[in-house]
Amino acid sequence: MLEIDGSQKSGSGTILRLSVAMSAISLKPLHIYNIRRKRPKPGLKPQHLKAVHVAAEICNANTKGVKIGSEELWFFPTKISGGRYHVEIGTAGSIPMVLMTVLPICAFARDPVSIDVSRGGTDVSYSPTINYLRYVFLPILGTMGLKTKLTVHKYGYYPKGLGSISIRIQPNPKLSPLRLEKFGVLKLLGGVSVCTFLADRHVAERQAKAASNFLRSRGYECDINIVNDYSNPKQKGSSITLFAQTDSNVLIGSDAIGELRKPSETIGKNAAEDLVREIEARATVDAHLADMLIPYMALARGESVFLTRSMTDHLETNILLAQEILEVKFDIDRAGRLYRIKKNE
Repeated sequence: MLEIDGSQKSGSGTILRLSVAMSAISLKPLHIYNIRRKRPKPGLKPQHLKAVHVAAEICNANTKGVKIGSEELWFFPTKISGGRYHVEIGTAGSIPMVLMTVLPICAFARDPVSIDVSRGGTDVSYSPTINYLRYVFLPILGTMGLKTKLTVHKYGYYPKGLGSISIRIQPNPKLSPLRLEKFGVLKLLGGVSVCTFLADRHVAERQAKAASNFLRSRGYECDINIVNDYSNPKQKGSSITLFAQTDSNVLIGSDAIGELRKPSETIGKNAAEDLVREIEARATVDAHLADMLIPYMALARGESVFLTRSMTDHLETNILLAQEILEVKFDIDRAGRLYRIKKNE
């Protein structure tokens, strides 16, 4: 049985998500304790609870201790099935984080998987936006052979959530390695600026204009799609996601979420500043994406490598867990101002 201490390294939900996914894929029973111990409110929150439940459904697992606030659980996977699954979060808990738990498992399913997630947050703090997944993370997974189709039905924000999405995953247990060693030449900068029931205040336009103006001041032109959304009349909110592509298949991104009493112009500029940091560092994977890719690199056959500008706690945690559970080896080296992350053959 896998014995995982959830308080190690970042002590965050990423340890739970990755441990459950790796347990399901390896078919090794899991006991994880001290779940989210380093967080102000330790234990399972609704989004973690729902993620574990749907993961258990997909891999026909028996569980123990899966309840709100629990700091310890057991997970006994059997076989990974395809089919359609529904998750209802019921709070503004992050929908992208639920998907982060189950996507690696779905790559190894017997048949295609469809997942509907409702009544959650598509764009909330401490989580990638749903458009970051749609325009950065999922396309990168596509280059590794994991094909997906994500549809946003309703955007959802803090504090009510109420967002909903659907995703379809075509399984592929033979993932291709990821080799991103050269930044290359920029060929496209794009983005999506969304506001829900805030069109009268021109929030999406103001976010996009501020981002474009900052990027232009640094010599970059960016085509940002403006979306005045009306999908969720009970929860107003906004977000902006930016991305950049190069001729060497690099795809990096940034995002920012609207906040009360924070001008839309500041939101847009913050996202643009983050993207420029990645571009000018010539990273081949942005700092937010780096830890998210580790499970797929660990599962892919052959050598994978990328360059990133920051060794975050989440990145270190995911490398540690992947090595421990899947018995693979990662090397971390300096490459000038960047870190070279390599998964060995």
